[in-house]
Amino acid sequence: MDAAFWVAVAFVVFVGVLWYLGAFKTLISSLDNRAEAIRKELEEAKALREEAQRVFLEYQKKFSAAEHEVDEIIARAKSEAARYSAEVEAEFNSFMTRRRAMAEKRIAQAEASAMAEVRATAADAAVKASEIIMRQTVVGSAAEQLIEQDLVEVRRELR
Repeated sequence: MDAAFWVAVAFVVFVGVLWYLGAFKTLISSLDNRAEAIRKELEEAKALREEAQRVFLEYQKKFSAAEHEVDEIIARAKSEAARYSAEVEAEFNSFMTRRRAMAEKRIAQAEASAMAEVRATAADAAVKASEIIMRQTVVGSAAEQLIEQDLVEVRRELR
């Protein structure tokens, strides 16, 4: 009898004792419990993964909506800026047109005033010159009355 035989016999006896004492049942139930715990952990991990995927998609939608809203805000801001710029430009052009018209009106008034002043000065000079010429050429009391009458008439015509 060989040593391998005795090792085999000892092994069979050892396994028999373990079986008799219920070690296999305990080992199998322990393995079953461990398998059940692993299965529960896998189900929990799967549920957590699905929840994470759902939350990720939800945030992705929110991010997409936020990007869309940002684009709309930027478009509105650009539109508002363009409208405001056009409004300011139109207001500026209107202001400049009014200022130009006022300046032209003032220039026209100044020209008219200057022309009236020049005419008045020229009329006064013409009246004085004609008075001097008439006094030197016409003499006598009838001449004095004629000069006054002519001077009034010249003043009226020149003004």
